Amino acid sequence: MSTPIIAPSILSADFARLDREIEAVSDADWIHVDVMDGHFVPNLSFGVPVMAAVAKVTDKPLDVHLMIEEPEKWVDGYVEAGAAGVTFHVEASPDPIALARKLREAGVKAGISVRPGTPIEPWLEHLNELDLVLVMSVEPGFGGQSFMPEQLEKVRVLRNQIDLRGLGTIIEIDGGIASGTIADAAEAGCDAFVAGSAVYGAEVPNDAVNELRALAVEGQLRAEESRG
Repeated sequence: MSTPIIAPSILSADFARLDREIEAVSDADWIHVDVMDGHFVPNLSFGVPVMAAVAKVTDKPLDVHLMIEEPEKWVDGYVEAGAAGVTFHVEASPDPIALARKLREAGVKAGISVRPGTPIEPWLEHLNELDLVLVMSVEPGFGGQSFMPEQLEKVRVLRNQIDLRGLGTIIEIDGGIASGTIADAAEAGCDAFVAGSAVYGAEVPNDAVNELRALAVEGQLRAEESRG
């Protein structure tokens, strides 16, 4: 059983005091950086300069999620600015596997993401070329949406294939992850959990990080028990 990876999303942080907001989640495993262009998704967040500033104030891996059109044009900037991993949407790229290979060659983890309406099956044969698959459990673009439990079926399919083939591909989930949903996501087979308002909306963000991790472990134990 792997230790759950908790990745607070700085999209929910106070940008005016980003250094202190990152310090407030010092018990987190990764820092999740949501990049939105106002085109692929209707919202707009930040780009390379902000991510580079984040890289200067933390040594935690930066988990960059590109919700942008034509990610091929922009990935180099995020790699150079210090991303540990770059995840992009299959819906936004003409050749996601070629882009994943390019990222790996650049020395960062390569991930793909799928929107709720996008099937996961076409990508199963390529899992060996991916370090991470991000399942969106809300429509990407806005924080604070309700968790879509039906998306956990994608997680179960991924978990089965990854385990069957002995792969190390990480399953990440993003959207509506909080104390009431994280155990179910972990039980379904998720390894990494993006949490925004559940962490930064808490009185003590680090306490929320540790509570979420403990709940994820409970979900993992339930999964082990059900397997007998």
